[in-house]
Amino acid sequence: MQLTASPYEERLTAPRSWWLMCLLVGIAMALVLLPFGTLPLLGGLVGGTAASAVVVSSYGSPRIRVVGDSLIAGEAKIPVAALGDTEVLDAEQARAWRTYKADVRSFMLLRAYIPGALKVQVTDPEDPTPYLYLSTREPERLAAAIKAARTQGSRAQG
Repeated sequence: MQLTASPYEERLTAPRSWWLMCLLVGIAMALVLLPFGTLPLLGGLVGGTAASAVVVSSYGSPRIRVVGDSLIAGEAKIPVAALGDTEVLDAEQARAWRTYKADVRSFMLLRAYIPGALKVQVTDPEDPTPYLYLSTREPERLAAAIKAARTQGSRAQG
């Protein structure tokens, strides 16, 4: 038996201030092209803004979802049966685990503009990844969704 609804879904969108920076990049491009006339100036404004908006949008596009018996984090799809304990990390702990405490074998879906994170142990003996580091705005809710999916999966097997 699988869960029919997604108990958790989050998109790691970029902060609003980054969108303002897209406009500033467009203005900078317009100023660079100002000596060439009005049309290049407008092209620089539109082109610079659009290009930087594409970059910001793509950087903020990863999603974290718990669907059925799987955790989907960006490009990774992991069965919740292969996951162990979860640890909610506050801003300071998250900084430590993405810098000097980090294990190079870990899977990290991190965004520095999101202060909180969730660390999830990987219990699959065939997987060399010791843990997942997931930047999330709601680490408690994500941990609860993983636990619920794991419980639901173990009930379905038993």
